[in-house]
Amino acid sequence: MENIIYSSPFYELAAILALAALIGIIGQWLRQPMVVCFIAVGIIAGPSGLDLVQSHENIEILAELGIAVLLFLVGLKLDVKLIKTLGVVSLATGLGQVAFTALIGFGLSLLLGLSAIASLYVAVALTFSSTIIIVKLLSDKREVDSLHGKVAIGFLIVQDLAVVFAMVVLSALGIGEGGESGFSAILQVLINAIIMLAAVLVFIRYLAEPLVSRVAKSAELLITFTIAWAALLAGLGHYFGLSMELGGLLAGVALASTPFRESIVSRLAPLRDFLLLFFFIALGTQLDLSLLGEQFWPAIVLSLFVLIGNPLIVMIIMGLMGFRKRTGFLAGLTVAQISEFSLIFVAMGITIGHVGNSELGLVTLVGLITIALSVYMITYSHRLYGWLEPVLGIFERKIPYREEQAPDVELAADYYDIVVVGLGRYGRNLMHYLRQKDLNVLAVDFDPERVKELKKQGQHAVYGDVSDAEFVSHMPVGSSWVIGAMPQHDIGVTHEDPRITLIEGLKARGYSGKVAVSATNFDDVKDLRKRGADLVLFPFKDAAEQAVNNLIDTGQAESQSEKT
Repeated sequence: MENIIYSSPFYELAAILALAALIGIIGQWLRQPMVVCFIAVGIIAGPSGLDLVQSHENIEILAELGIAVLLFLVGLKLDVKLIKTLGVVSLATGLGQVAFTALIGFGLSLLLGLSAIASLYVAVALTFSSTIIIVKLLSDKREVDSLHGKVAIGFLIVQDLAVVFAMVVLSALGIGEGGESGFSAILQVLINAIIMLAAVLVFIRYLAEPLVSRVAKSAELLITFTIAWAALLAGLGHYFGLSMELGGLLAGVALASTPFRESIVSRLAPLRDFLLLFFFIALGTQLDLSLLGEQFWPAIVLSLFVLIGNPLIVMIIMGLMGFRKRTGFLAGLTVAQISEFSLIFVAMGITIGHVGNSELGLVTLVGLITIALSVYMITYSHRLYGWLEPVLGIFERKIPYREEQAPDVELAADYYDIVVVGLGRYGRNLMHYLRQKDLNVLAVDFDPERVKELKKQGQHAVYGDVSDAEFVSHMPVGSSWVIGAMPQHDIGVTHEDPRITLIEGLKARGYSGKVAVSATNFDDVKDLRKRGADLVLFPFKDAAEQAVNNLIDTGQAESQSEKT
C-alpha cells in the first residue's frame, strides 16, 4: 500500500484527503471543532504517524496559498478607518503582551534549569500566537467583525511584526563575517515595509475600485484575480523580508474599500477552508514526537503560563485602556497558544548553534498542548466567560470609557416599536422594510463600524453583543417585538447560541413583548419555542414562499387582465 501511495503525488494527495474526510466525519460525530480535526490530520499524516507526506514541496505550496487566502479574507474586513480607530489599542496591547510574556517566560525558563541563551529563545517563542488558527476560529464563530475580534486581529498584526523583527535580528546574528551588519538588515526590512505600505495606499486611492469593477463583470475572472492578488502580495511580503501573512493581509486591505468585498468573501471562503487543511498537514510534518518525552513537566509549566498568563496580561492591559472585562477576556483567550513560528524561530536557533533539539522538543510540546486546548477555550469562550464573570471585575475600570453607551441608547423602553438584533444581510433587509412601514426601529450589532455607519445615515443603532447576558439585561427593547436576526453557526441550540442568550435574558428581565429569532435548521424550532421564542423565522424558506406567492399573484393578475 505504501509503495502505491508514494509512487505518485496524486495518490499521496488522495490518501491525505481520504484521511482528512474520515477524521472530519469522526470529529463531527464527536462534536469537535474542525480546527482540532485538521491538527489531528496533520499529526497522523506526519512523520510521527502514518508518514503519508512525501511531496513536501507540493504540500508547502498549497499551505502557503491557504495562508495567503485566509489573511486576504481577513484584510477584506479591515479598512483604513478601522486601523485608525484601533491602531493605538492594538499597538499597546500587542507590544505589552509580547514584552510581559517574554520577561516572565525568561524567568520561568531559568527556574526550570535552562541556560540563559536557551531561556531567551524559549521566552521569545512563547510570545508568538498563531494568527492563522485564531482567525480561522473567529471566522468559524463569525466573530471577526465583533469588537473583541477586531482588537484581537489588531494585536496579532503587531505580534506578526514582532515575529518579523525577531527573525530578522536572528538572521542578522547568523550572517557572520561575510554579510551585512544586523542593523543594516533591520533597516532594510523597515524601508521595504514602508515602501510596500505606501504602494498599497496608492493602489487603494487610485486603482482599487475601477480595477475590481472591471474584473467583477466576470465571476470566474473575479475569483482568479483575487487569488492572484493575494498570492502576489503574500509573495512580495516574503521577498521584502516581511511575512506572507502580512502580505496577504495587505492584499485584503487594498480591496476592502471596494463594493465587491462581500461577494469575494462568499466565493473564496470554501477555498480557504480546503487549503488550510494543507497548512495543518505541513505543520504536522514538522513535529517530531520522539523529542517530547523528556520535556514533559517543563512543557506543562510553560503551557499553563501561556494558557493562563497570556490572557491575563491582555485582560490587564485592555482593562487599563478602558475596555469592559468581557471584551478583554474574549480577546485575551486568542493569545492562549503559541504559533507555528515559535517552532521555526527555535529551529533557526539550532541552525545558528545557540540551542539544541531538546529546546525544540520543549517548544513543540508546548505548542501541541496550547494549540489543542486553546481551540476549545476560544470555541467555548462565551460559556467560559459565564462561569468566570463573577471574578473578572478586577480587570475592568469603574467606567470602561471605550465601551460606554451612547446617550441615545438610554431612551425609554417603549420608544421603539421593534428592535432588530444583528445587521447581516437578513437583518439589514428586515430593518429596511420595517422602516418603510413607518415603525420606529432600533438596530443592535456587535460591529462598531457598522453601527457608526447607520448613525451617520440618521438611523437608530447601538453597539452590543447579545451573546453577553449582561448587555441583554439592560439593552433597549421594543414595545412590540425584539427580532434576533444574528447569522447562524453550525452549533445547534446550545448555551453557546446567542439566540438562547437573547431569549432567556429578555425573559429574566420581565420583557412583556414578543421575541422572534431566525433559524436555518428546522430541528431548532421545537427547542427555541420551548425556551420562549414567539416566532421562528426562516430567511430562505420565507423568501422562497414570498417569491412563489408573488409569481402566482402576478400570473393570476395577468390571466385576469387577458380575460377582460
